[in-house]
Amino acid sequence: MSRAEETADTAAAWIIRRENGDWSDEDQAALDAWLAASDGNKAAYWRLKHSWKEADRIGALGIAAVPTAPRKALARYGMPVALAASLVAAFWIGAIPFLSEPSAPKLVASTYKAGIGERKDVALADGSHVELNTRSVIRAASTSGHRDIWLDEGEAYFEVKHDPRRPFVVHAGARTVTVLGTKFSVRRDGGDVSVSVLEGRVRIDENPAKDGRPASTTTITGGMSAISEGRSTLVTQRSEERVESALAWRDGMLSFDRTTLADAAAEFNRYHRRPVIVTDPGAAGIRIGGTFQASNVEAFARLLRDAYGLHVEIAPDAIKISSQGVTAL
Repeated sequence: MSRAEETADTAAAWIIRRENGDWSDEDQAALDAWLAASDGNKAAYWRLKHSWKEADRIGALGIAAVPTAPRKALARYGMPVALAASLVAAFWIGAIPFLSEPSAPKLVASTYKAGIGERKDVALADGSHVELNTRSVIRAASTSGHRDIWLDEGEAYFEVKHDPRRPFVVHAGARTVTVLGTKFSVRRDGGDVSVSVLEGRVRIDENPAKDGRPASTTTITGGMSAISEGRSTLVTQRSEERVESALAWRDGMLSFDRTTLADAAAEFNRYHRRPVIVTDPGAAGIRIGGTFQASNVEAFARLLRDAYGLHVEIAPDAIKISSQGVTAL
């Protein structure tokens, strides 16, 4: 089997796994890693993915001669042989000019990371600026007609250089965020995506659905935020204060407004290797507000002890908070 056939085989297997519906964050991470491994992998995957829509048309033409390796890969993942043949034929017919054209532009992505407790400034080649929050990973690539960012993990703030000829697109899980020139942040927590716009206007698109239903589209402007979970997107009322709170991390701060202690602890844990553990439901459900220094988790714990009378145990491996010994909260 040639290298091209092996690549097509693997690309076909990935596409069928996604179409079968049993798809996890771990699967997405593995696919992203495979795509990032080489330009050939990207070419095979995206050519085959785009050919999916043409499969029925190609099959109607009576094309039967297709490489056996990709056909086996498709059949192995439950695809009927007839459709498998048309799908792979669509790939090989469509891929010939793409793979053989020496002048075709190559999409090379650069990876940028911020570790635990770190913030990192990134200057992109197009003149745009990115700030990465703790535990964040992005990949950036641009061509003469497009600028793409993949937010693989965490949170990033973007100041986009205006260029109407080249849309700036952030891919985050099941959403894409498209802008021309603006200042905004995107946060990804597994399948949940949050977008806060400081200036300008962005469009949030749901990725195309497997069942053919129309994908949702939401547009928000400066002072607005949107939170997407599954097929739903919630847009907040215009509130500059809410957006500023969401971007407090850029100044090294965490801002909470009637946030449960359990959620506040989880947010602090993004910035530290030593976790905050809330050990009982009574303490976990307490709602707190205020602005706290992200790097000083011990000060946060002491404030909880002083303000709510909570029991705080500070140890080298963890900070434990409970309502132990507290008669009233």
